[in-house]
Amino acid sequence: MRRSRFGGAALLALLPVTSGQAAASPASTEALVPEQRCTVAEPGLAELSGFASDGDSWYAVSDGGSSLRVFVLDPEDCSVRDVRTASTNPYDVEDLALSPDGTLWLADTGDNRRAREDIALHEMPPGGGANLYRMSYPDGPHDAEALLFDERGVPHVVTKAPFGSAAIYRPAAPLAEDRTVPLERVGSVRLTSTDTPGGPWDQGFGTTAVTGGAVNAAGTVAALRTYTDAYLYRIPEDGDVVRALAGEPLRVPLPDEEQGESIAFGPDGTLLSASEGNEPVRAVPGAEQAALAQRAEAEPPPAAPQDDGAAPAVDSGSQTSTGGALLAAGILATVVMLVIGRLRRS
Repeated sequence: MRRSRFGGAALLALLPVTSGQAAASPASTEALVPEQRCTVAEPGLAELSGFASDGDSWYAVSDGGSSLRVFVLDPEDCSVRDVRTASTNPYDVEDLALSPDGTLWLADTGDNRRAREDIALHEMPPGGGANLYRMSYPDGPHDAEALLFDERGVPHVVTKAPFGSAAIYRPAAPLAEDRTVPLERVGSVRLTSTDTPGGPWDQGFGTTAVTGGAVNAAGTVAALRTYTDAYLYRIPEDGDVVRALAGEPLRVPLPDEEQGESIAFGPDGTLLSASEGNEPVRAVPGAEQAALAQRAEAEPPPAAPQDDGAAPAVDSGSQTSTGGALLAAGILATVVMLVIGRLRRS
């Protein structure tokens, strides 16, 4: 395995800053079709927002509650085997990652109202308890639901942007429990709209907003998902996740999920998808292998200069074609997201 053990903050080494933007028209394959496994009936997971797998067990977290609770599920029938808890009161947990040593990392990054002064990662070691690491954006609040760890154990947060470009951030210094660590913007990724049905809205920005992320056990494939689709990126040999997200992704449709916010890889490379609403977990066998088999010309490009934060050009044909219409769509999306944020934490 290329991925290092990232169970402790001391291993969060700093990397050179690179930037990238995903190709606008990813490849797709009809061979990768989601298969229904079992249904998550646990009431505490009605708002399931993060998912992980070690092969023997599945781990799931909801975005609600006043303490940290990760449910350990049986992959055979989705029954609850155990619940790992800690007394820390989170704000809005939106993703989950599992390190090779069994440490759980909870991404407390949700911010529908764009009002938080900082975000957090909660580290839950196998022995119990939790460690809290606060981080702050360099450019104001963002709503984010995707967490990716690279092979050196550096966390990357991908924002949830209903239109335009989702930003990629990572810590500018090692995580520490006694201070808030600044984040730096290191890249961006843009996804174009698709016709895959599902999600809380019909088409539109529901097909482009990033709602979850994962990296496979070998550290060779990164995945981002929206409410309707998953995008798989081949990670280059140097392990640079940001450069991977600048490459051409393999798109895997995940149709007809009520509110798909979770994505994970099994140790065998199977892609796992989960939704809010106590719905079935679905599996896509062979997804990792398909992503790795993409043609050579899809290799991520060389590292580019640091991202300056400017919005990328709009793709013709898949996004609104005029500046005025795009602005109106963006305003509408923001209003809708704020209204939903007032009703519930998603």
